Amino acid sequence: MVRKRARLKTVRRLGTPLPGLTRKDPDRSPAPGARPARRRPVKKSIFRVRLEEKQKVRFHYGITEGQMQKYMERAFRQAGPTAENLFRMLERRLDNVVFRLGFAPTIRAARQLVTHGHIRVDGRRVDVPGQLIERGQEISVGPRGREIPDVRAAVEKGPEVTLPGFLARDAADPFTGRMTGEVSREDVPIVVDDAAIVEFYAR
Repeated sequence: MVRKRARLKTVRRLGTPLPGLTRKDPDRSPAPGARPARRRPVKKSIFRVRLEEKQKVRFHYGITEGQMQKYMERAFRQAGPTAENLFRMLERRLDNVVFRLGFAPTIRAARQLVTHGHIRVDGRRVDVPGQLIERGQEISVGPRGREIPDVRAAVEKGPEVTLPGFLARDAADPFTGRMTGEVSREDVPIVVDDAAIVEFYAR
């Protein structure tokens, strides 16, 4: 319970929904009788603004600072806008793809499915959450994973956020999906300042 509260506190502090971190709504009204929190307006430094923007990305995708730095290094080396390069890699992570297909309610839950061996890529079991999925590859939940109540509930409910254009669910088998296209910036489900993220790591 403490961890759930900590995740919601993080979302409230950063001021924007992070569906990969938690399904809780940060703007939900307080319980009856509860005193509303009083917030004093705080003037943020440029450093803090940049820090919070990159933290949104880290917490949503559930990656460590070391992983974030490695992704940024790769993004800087690639042609094209750095932030778009970054999101193209993060959205293709297996744990994120499992989440976006609606096989798990959060990226955190999707990562557990992957590490426990319940996810198949082109029919082969993969237990590396950070594996990048390529166009044309099929992602599915293995036989044992399909019997997990939380997985069944997630699949029946459908994706927590709009299914992105680069993914498609199998019409005949809801536990199976495929990467059908390329990731675009519009597919990213969180509100962040791209320039602030790039500037933070370009220091």
